Amino acid sequence: MKVLVISLAGIGDTLFATPLIHELREHFPEATLDALVLWRGSRDLLETNPHLNRVHQRNLLADSPLAALRYLLRLRREGYDLSFNTHPQSRVHYRLVAGIIGARTRISHRYDNASLLDSLLTHRALPQDYSRHAIENNLALLELIGLKPRLPAHSYELFLTRADTEWAERFIAAHGLGNHTLLGIHVGSGGTKNLAWRRWPLEHYIELIRRLTAARPGLRVLLLGGPEEQADHAHILAQTDRARVFQPATENVRQAAALLRHCRAFLSVDTALMHVAAAMRVPGQVVIETPTWNKPIEPHGNRFILVPNRALAGRNLQYYRYDGRGIRGTREEIARLMRSVTVEAVEAALSAVLQEAETPRPVERGSGEQIRP
Repeated sequence: MKVLVISLAGIGDTLFATPLIHELREHFPEATLDALVLWRGSRDLLETNPHLNRVHQRNLLADSPLAALRYLLRLRREGYDLSFNTHPQSRVHYRLVAGIIGARTRISHRYDNASLLDSLLTHRALPQDYSRHAIENNLALLELIGLKPRLPAHSYELFLTRADTEWAERFIAAHGLGNHTLLGIHVGSGGTKNLAWRRWPLEHYIELIRRLTAARPGLRVLLLGGPEEQADHAHILAQTDRARVFQPATENVRQAAALLRHCRAFLSVDTALMHVAAAMRVPGQVVIETPTWNKPIEPHGNRFILVPNRALAGRNLQYYRYDGRGIRGTREEIARLMRSVTVEAVEAALSAVLQEAETPRPVERGSGEQIRP
């Protein structure tokens, strides 16, 4: 038996696939179980996963059509028996990849933009469900091959190496952060389609950091992200206290995850690092609501505070659905929606979790509990 898990969407979306990967290993202990991902960050998350035999990573978007086809035809020669397109992969191109690789049985979800071509490229499909998390959407695919989940519980699975944890410990020690309360912040967002439009304004982040560090002498801020955030980080560092705000030069997503294990709070919109923070059980997780926010992409298994975007007024699915398209609306409209979330609202949410973090008594936490300020 040779099984391929196809997860070509975002890095956070790859984390959604990890419980399914574990279940497949439980059901097929002797199988060759591989994954195909698009992004290097997705490979970083999966290359230490003990349930996988191999991780194939290729940025097909950067390839010419001919080069992409040649690569996929090489994978076709692997002779996979079964392939799964994991949730959410709404573009028909993802099913085209599965069709070219040509597993004998190809499994997927059916999305809002499903067409006859989708049905030709896959053999069995299950309607995706906006009312349940992407992890549950993925596990539901098992029923299409007559299986049920065996594990008693499911959440993200991210396996750090000793080198990852030691790197984070060295960073903490080198900057004298061991006795400080650490707040991780990710100012970025996805770069495909027009998802970068949903970022909270950079000037809001700067004002927020200034207020929080002024009010809390023991607070230190870690600006987390990749090369695409470097210019934004430089802008923030130039306008805040460099003795209290740091930009770790992480080499991979696992190093960022190892640092998040030391953080008492984390702030972002719905990004890959939001899910990494949830996987690391950061106790004070705060998320700013965006037009792309919905049930399938909530932080899974970790308590969090959602700072509501009142300008959206619950119209998220009018702005963004899993149909292969970007966010509806103009860039100016989306920017206006994100500006409507005030610094004061985010500060209030973070102040609450930081106050809790600084309280010496132990606090019992629930799992997957959502709190609205």
